[in-house]
Amino acid sequence: MPKKKSFSPFMKQCFVTSAVGLNIIGHGCVLGYPAVLLPQLHQPNSAIPLMKEADSWIAAITGIMMLVGSFLMWPIMGNLGRKVAHLAVTIPVILGWMITIFATNFTALFVGRILGGLSFGMLNPLRSVLVGEYTSPKNRGAFLTTISLTQAFGIFFVHLIGSLLTWKTTAIVCLTFSIASLIMIFFCPESPSWLAERGRYEECRSVFKWLRGDEEDKELEEMIQARIVINKSQVIPTKESNKIVGMLETVTKKEFYKPITLMIHANCMIQFAGGTTMASYSTVILGLVLGPNVNAHVWMIVLDSQRIISNAAAVYVINRTKRRTMMFSTGGLCVVSHLLIAAYVYLKIKGLLPYDALWIPVILVNIQYFTVATGMVPMPNVIAGEVFPLEYRSTGSMISMVSLSAFMFVALKTFPGLVENVGLEGTYIVYAGVLFYNLFVMWFLLPETKGKTLQEIEDEFRGRPLNHLELEARKSIEMDPLYAYKRRESERRCSTPLLG
Repeated sequence: MPKKKSFSPFMKQCFVTSAVGLNIIGHGCVLGYPAVLLPQLHQPNSAIPLMKEADSWIAAITGIMMLVGSFLMWPIMGNLGRKVAHLAVTIPVILGWMITIFATNFTALFVGRILGGLSFGMLNPLRSVLVGEYTSPKNRGAFLTTISLTQAFGIFFVHLIGSLLTWKTTAIVCLTFSIASLIMIFFCPESPSWLAERGRYEECRSVFKWLRGDEEDKELEEMIQARIVINKSQVIPTKESNKIVGMLETVTKKEFYKPITLMIHANCMIQFAGGTTMASYSTVILGLVLGPNVNAHVWMIVLDSQRIISNAAAVYVINRTKRRTMMFSTGGLCVVSHLLIAAYVYLKIKGLLPYDALWIPVILVNIQYFTVATGMVPMPNVIAGEVFPLEYRSTGSMISMVSLSAFMFVALKTFPGLVENVGLEGTYIVYAGVLFYNLFVMWFLLPETKGKTLQEIEDEFRGRPLNHLELEARKSIEMDPLYAYKRRESERRCSTPLLG
């Protein structure tokens, strides 16, 4: 590593985090691109005319490929390192944008979307790990909040330039974020945590000091000592029958199935709250709600700007408000906004409105978007970092990611068909019903987690505190340096992606 000290450790952490942030912005552009692409392809002079069925596939394929990408990333970043994994993320998205730029038919566009979705899925499990392992504990929280903000900015940016440029030119501009990130990654070091995991302790010390300076040597030595303990520990093979019995015992534990059931419903709620569909179909939705005479692109940019501001405000509000209060207040308001939008559109179509003005639907849509940005999307991600016991966090997080990707695909794939068959008003009523059902289930499953330890939350799911024998066993485990290290690593990386 270079030994020049012209840049402070904080600036170096800003640099490596910026490489991640640029990549996230590029993938935010991937998520919001259909709102730019589809309206232009349906214009009479379009070079690639599309059937309505193709719209939903272009938008929805991202959800399925995210799931594939997530599974591909875990062995890459574990076996080849974080830097190689970060480089691997950029390759599919760059190829996807290039194929899109030169596309002359639906097949090429679809392949470009597949590669973009694959890269999006690969980045999801990697980004919080990268930020968590590169940055100092005193700045880590602030750096981690940039994940949701940069993704929201990517959606805003692609909608902004897409309203001014053609879809091909927009793709060229979006491509620059991934290329800039790729160049910066070459100048980023390998993760100190991964180097320690591989027993490359001298390299680990060199990189750690380059990133953090000389003031955090205690964390460095604790990390290395813990990895030495892990590498010396031996795993005793377990008989297959014992594994099956253990698995059956695990899935019947309340502290296992209750958090997973809770997060499946929370992930469903994220995708049907409106943020995901608005990112991909915003011009269609705004045209139907605000009317055909308004400039949907301008209002799309206004909503994206409001979302960025609301996301930033949510960081402050969530930190000072009880989880259940925040979840159910924004959730209830989101259901009401869906029903009011449905009622407004229905009455307008039937000519039954006693009074109509543009400010009415504008306020209703802004209320819906406000609830998405302040509660419906960030709250499930906050909860996900708190409800899974450490023992089952990897399994729970993987199941949560599967459900998130599946519901994203369903929401994006079915939206055009729902609008065509039951109208926007019917679609919003269906979404309101889905949201109400999920909130109803979560009312009984979600404990108040603010200010509680992870152990207290686990005890609440279990329905009782650990008994004397269990407590003694837990204490003996917690004294093990291997367990302590894994707990610190788990807690520092519990940030989950904000989608929708």
